[in-house]
Amino acid sequence: MTYRVCFVCTGNICRSPIAESVFRARVEEAGLDTLVEIDSAGTGDWHEGENADPRARSVLEEHGYALDHRARRFESSWFAGLDLVIALDLGHLKALRHLAPTEEDAAKVRLLRSYDPSAGDDLDVPDPYYGGRDGFQECLEMVEEASTGLLAAVREDVEGRMA
Repeated sequence: MTYRVCFVCTGNICRSPIAESVFRARVEEAGLDTLVEIDSAGTGDWHEGENADPRARSVLEEHGYALDHRARRFESSWFAGLDLVIALDLGHLKALRHLAPTEEDAAKVRLLRSYDPSAGDDLDVPDPYYGGRDGFQECLEMVEEASTGLLAAVREDVEGRMA
């Protein structure tokens, strides 16, 4: 059975595609790519059908990450097919939990930086959209730092299912 993870930000052109790309690479490196499926979405429909922001694509490519992406809006009906829904900031977390049809579905929603022990109390990944390229680099670094802990949690869940 495939384990499914969806990363969610606001418009699905900056933070969540970066997280999707980085985590997909981590899953492939760990040899779990046949067991784990990763995608992303936005809480809104502003950019549906668009590619990721050129600054996001540039930062990802510069660091060796691949990205094949078209923005889409997260739908409540998707909860049934997902194991984990990763919010990039507290606003997304609240919106997703509100959208969840059941308590069980709401429990699937987690903040990405909650998987980074060095994050402290600030668990938001700041939105780089209205800033310069440095914000996209900072976003990438935060995602990379949190991906280690997220991968460990996903691996534990996947192995638990296989036992």
